[in-house]
Amino acid sequence: METSRRCLFAAGIGTTLGGPILAAPHVARAQTGWPSERPIQVIVPFPPGGGTDVNIRAMTSHFQRHLPGSNFVVINRPGAGAEIGYTAAFQAPPDGYTIGTIITPSLQTITIERTPRYTLMDFAYLATIVEDPSGFHVSPNSPIRTVADLVAAAKANPGAIAVGTAGVGSDDHLLMIGLERAAGIKLNHIPFAGQAPTVIALIGEHIQVASMNMGESVALIRENRVRPLASAGAARFAMTPDVPTFREAGYPLDTRVVRSLVAPGGTPREIQRRLEEVIANTMRDPLWIAEAERLFVPLHYLNAEQTRDLVLREAEALRDVWQHGPWRDV
Repeated sequence: METSRRCLFAAGIGTTLGGPILAAPHVARAQTGWPSERPIQVIVPFPPGGGTDVNIRAMTSHFQRHLPGSNFVVINRPGAGAEIGYTAAFQAPPDGYTIGTIITPSLQTITIERTPRYTLMDFAYLATIVEDPSGFHVSPNSPIRTVADLVAAAKANPGAIAVGTAGVGSDDHLLMIGLERAAGIKLNHIPFAGQAPTVIALIGEHIQVASMNMGESVALIRENRVRPLASAGAARFAMTPDVPTFREAGYPLDTRVVRSLVAPGGTPREIQRRLEEVIANTMRDPLWIAEAERLFVPLHYLNAEQTRDLVLREAEALRDVWQHGPWRDV
């Protein structure tokens, strides 16, 4: 994806309007013993076991190879639609010993829905590592076989079909909203704290549809634990070429998750540069590329500047979506 690419989450639901939120960054002194004084914490804003957690845990061992003397540990800080994890990354001392995992669009949607402790300008953006399209999934024995079946069932019983997502304002939720608006239907939104509890609810038949990212779902699909209905995006997802798109069903929806890494604002610039280099070197490391392929992690690299531009550009598009109809009211 080039940084000039049209906004990811506006397609099918809105257009671009607004501007970035500004705030003063933290200030900190460089740590002369960095990176070996203590472990570098990588905050994941979701519970263990989901796609983001698996991705980051696998990646940190490769970070250590590219940053001699370092020791990376993953810290799960789930809750409030990822806001708890984002806040923890924002509040951490800007000394190079904390990296936060952020997700577009939830990082931005939280700042639009409410006033969290952080703003989008409170982070030092390091890189983007993953882009993964959204998708709808059902249990293998579900009578819903296609998007057309789902739309017909929803029209017959408005609000009866429960759709699980990773939280209010997540890409999963925005996909659900996009289909509701495009097809003129009403679904029942059930937010969870990440993918893992959503899968449990689907398998236990507590919900009828799970809105989840395609890469995160490949293993579940191959194990016949879930059955995909459709993926978002202009083309079929490379890892699931047999799964049709919503566009093929007549609904040109294009929502996805973009997974990026940040440091607290005010982290010394020389440490930021080292972390940026570590991530860039890892992303072109054949060992990591091979492991990511085995884990069905759809790698996509953007550098620090491109990542910052993407975050702010998507915030503008999402503000327009909010003005057309707040997703918290859906």
